[in-house]
Amino acid sequence: MTPPRRHRRTPQDGPPPRPAAPAGKQGAGGNPERLYVVAGPDGERADIDLVTLIVARSPDPPPSATPEQAALLRLCAAPLSVAELSAYLSLPFGVVTVLLTEMLTAELVQARSSAVREALPDRSLLEAVMHGLQRL
Repeated sequence: MTPPRRHRRTPQDGPPPRPAAPAGKQGAGGNPERLYVVAGPDGERADIDLVTLIVARSPDPPPSATPEQAALLRLCAAPLSVAELSAYLSLPFGVVTVLLTEMLTAELVQARSSAVREALPDRSLLEAVMHGLQRL
């Protein structure tokens, strides 16, 4: 028994159409020139980590704001972490950090560090709690 023949859906005279690339990306690695333009030549960075919360001082962007900065301000009406901002804007963490550094120096946003836990509680306190629980 012979298998059925497959028929091409595209015309034979030209190459098959290529699938559309995702918006904002060209090729497999993205467009590094665009990221350089967004981040700027200085590339200074504030001490911001992935869990730092960012809040906009005013949700309305100033007229001098870039489109990326305006999008950040609109997203930061409520506190969001830098990781969430990076994911929502589809930008790498480093680029978002540079943008936020510029916005922090212009006092457009406010950074709130995550709660810092103490390294270890006092041993005598733990022993007192343990002895109290044993007496129960």
